[in-house]
Amino acid sequence: QVQLVESGGGLVQPGGSLRLSCAASVSIFSIYKMGWYRQAPGKQREPVAGIVSGASTNYADSVKGRFTISRDNAKNTQYLQMDSLKPEDTAVYYCYFRATMTSATTWGQGTQVTVSS
Repeated sequence: QVQLVESGGGLVQPGGSLRLSCAASVSIFSIYKMGWYRQAPGKQREPVAGIVSGASTNYADSVKGRFTISRDNAKNTQYLQMDSLKPEDTAVYYCYFRATMTSATTWGQGTQVTVSS
């Protein structure tokens, strides 16, 4: 059974930075897609960033140019580097891995990111 452990969330001032980590209990070398969603209070969960086949990246327009997704295959970990954070980035962030196009998605437990003065 695949397990994901998220870390790196916290409270940061506007303009600050955080790096979220998501470590998997299995190899992520050949995984189809991985990335991050977030859910703010009163809103639906929305995609933030993703990596397809370990190469192509995509970002929500709201975070493009500020967030960077990356992976470390040796550590079976993906990261979300968040810079120039804004109050509207406040949400619970969930990482995910999807092994193949037809596989079920495995989700992390979520980590709270709060951007406030």
